[in-house]
Amino acid sequence: MPVTDRVVDVGDVQLAIVEAGEGGRPLMLVHGFTGAASDFEDYIEPLAELGWHVVAPDLRGHGRSSKPTDEAAYGFELFAGDLVRLADDLGWDRFVLLGHSMGGMIAQVLTLDAAERVDALILMDTGHGSLTVDPALLELAVTTAREQGIGVVADFMAANDDGPLASDAWRRKVAEDPSYKERGDRNLRASSPAMFAAMIQRISSTPDRLPELPAIAVPTLVLVGEEDAPFLGASRRMAETIPGARLEVLPGGGHSPQFEAPEAWLAVMTDFLASLAPATDRV
Repeated sequence: MPVTDRVVDVGDVQLAIVEAGEGGRPLMLVHGFTGAASDFEDYIEPLAELGWHVVAPDLRGHGRSSKPTDEAAYGFELFAGDLVRLADDLGWDRFVLLGHSMGGMIAQVLTLDAAERVDALILMDTGHGSLTVDPALLELAVTTAREQGIGVVADFMAANDDGPLASDAWRRKVAEDPSYKERGDRNLRASSPAMFAAMIQRISSTPDRLPELPAIAVPTLVLVGEEDAPFLGASRRMAETIPGARLEVLPGGGHSPQFEAPEAWLAVMTDFLASLAPATDRV
């Protein structure tokens, strides 16, 4: 089944998307902070072959999508609005939504604000509130992005393997496949410095959404790598709070288990997707 890419106008920005399986049941895959649609490239065709119309966008400020230079142009609600307008352009009344890391935070906002659009929800290695970041490191990252650009930020991060999301799973994958680290570096360098500065602050200061999550009334899968320490507790709390949610902790996985534990990730994904009742309002 062919995988194609194109650019979609969603209002004040354009989003680059990768897709396959047009005419199938709608499934949107949303990457995380400084990620890209390519974070799901190995799975777009296999999921489409199972009957899904799979769409993975580059969020604004990422990859090949528009990159506003004003930090005020970035926020969870703005990202969520882009995704709803993308669904409109695709002709999707309702869709299954996966959000990874920051994408999972966006997915929570979208589901809470536009519940009528979401058939099912997959929260992957994400949290319900702020991520603790050392204040001095946060200030340095923001200042560097603003004054010296994303390339200098990437140079610094490339020289350090002990970031808050690093894990033994990540290190094993890098040792096995050096291009894995290069992928993350490439995605970071393709990100907007304004987006980086804006969202690293928002991720570290967002209000806790856990009290709102009982309002989510769609089938929900919470996925987390067993070595993704910053998000294990949050994943358990979300699964306990969202009515009927299913928690899957993936052995051998870190913050990006689709790469670090690919067979387990795909097995859990396909099992959850197969369990969903047929959608009655899709096109």
